[in-house]
Amino acid sequence: MSNDDQYGGAGYGEVGGTGQTRTRLPEAPSDPYGPARRTSRAPRSLVTVVGVVVLLIAAIAFANQAPDTPDDRPSDEAPAAASTAATGTDPVTGKTASIPKGFAHDEQGAQSAAANYAVALGSDGMFRKNTRHALVDGIYAPDVASRMKGPQDEAYSAAFLARLGLDANGNAPQGSTFVTRTVPIGTRVESYTPTAAKVSVWYTGLIGMSGTKSTDPVRTLWKTWTFELSWIGEDWKVVDDTQQDGPAPVPGDVLVSTSDDMSKAIKEFGGFTYAR
Repeated sequence: MSNDDQYGGAGYGEVGGTGQTRTRLPEAPSDPYGPARRTSRAPRSLVTVVGVVVLLIAAIAFANQAPDTPDDRPSDEAPAAASTAATGTDPVTGKTASIPKGFAHDEQGAQSAAANYAVALGSDGMFRKNTRHALVDGIYAPDVASRMKGPQDEAYSAAFLARLGLDANGNAPQGSTFVTRTVPIGTRVESYTPTAAKVSVWYTGLIGMSGTKSTDPVRTLWKTWTFELSWIGEDWKVVDDTQQDGPAPVPGDVLVSTSDDMSKAIKEFGGFTYAR
């Protein structure tokens, strides 16, 4: 996972009227040799109208009484929106060094793990060596964590941190607030077995420096973070992860906040533990 990957970018309500259609039934040909038979034509029209109304009522009643049918869409179609609805089940049983742990050994647990790992890996703790190593050890499989610490230390170099306005230890200048957050929008299970799962997390993020002298203002990004997870010991651990841009919505027209408001919000609004 590269630094560039991690830190890169109407509904229309239908209004329709309900029209009424008047159907003109063909009339019986008139008798050229006698008076029109008005008395017999009226009863036939009445019977026709009554018959149509009865059929219509029967059709409506049948539709209302029809039982719900199960969702039998092919498995390669996109999941329904209900697939990410909240279940009410607690996502984890504990937390170590700000990292949730003890995720359920099922699809919901894998989704919760992926969402919470995205939050942890997108935090400012990744920009300080000690906390970064703790995060990596708590999230990745042991053999993966041991391999990636060295390359990550090189990637989070003093030069890279300086470009973000941080010192060599990952600290922001006095009077400024470094902002980096990952906010999951939803999760999607790409594949699942009791021993391995692949889960994608669609998220929006914040990255930048909030301060009067900042040359890198806080901006938003939209990405999808895909985690390959393995059930190791009593928890889900990451064995690989990739990111890609989007999906991204049309930017809104909300006025940009001042640096003071942004710094205050970051300090006052805490994060969440995410569950499906």
